Amino acid sequence: MLRIACSSSWPGLIEACDASMQQVLAAKVQRVQQPGCVSVQSSGKHWPCLLPQHGPGKKHERPIILADWQRDIVATHPGDFLRGLFHSDGCRFANRVTVRGKAYVYPRYMFVNESADIMALCQWSLDLLGVAWRMNRRNSLSVARRDAVATLDRHVGPKS
Repeated sequence: MLRIACSSSWPGLIEACDASMQQVLAAKVQRVQQPGCVSVQSSGKHWPCLLPQHGPGKKHERPIILADWQRDIVATHPGDFLRGLFHSDGCRFANRVTVRGKAYVYPRYMFVNESADIMALCQWSLDLLGVAWRMNRRNSLSVARRDAVATLDRHVGPKS
């Protein structure tokens, strides 16, 4: 069973998750309403073949390494991969700073993940797109340059 919990606040992501499951493998997709979220799920014996990184335990405590065929797909479509990463573990917001008494507001993306492997995959994908990024904490990546944010806007887009 592949089960993805989606916040009820983002119905467009629920629709995209359902459509993706159907497009990739699923003959039937179910939605199970729970408090504050919807679980989009599908049974199929081949889900582990498509997601070999899945396993018991917390993802940040086990290796997350893409198979060669998965790396080829990400290398060809890094923007799609980043959209999934940022929609699940990232955000875009208006950053507010004051420098020498003057207030500035600019858009910024943040990605937070405890898995060093997943963080490295995010960094690699951003590099493939030529997006400038920096680590602002051990587990947190920031994209704040105007051209970098514009590139992510084209690939990631808003949650809906």
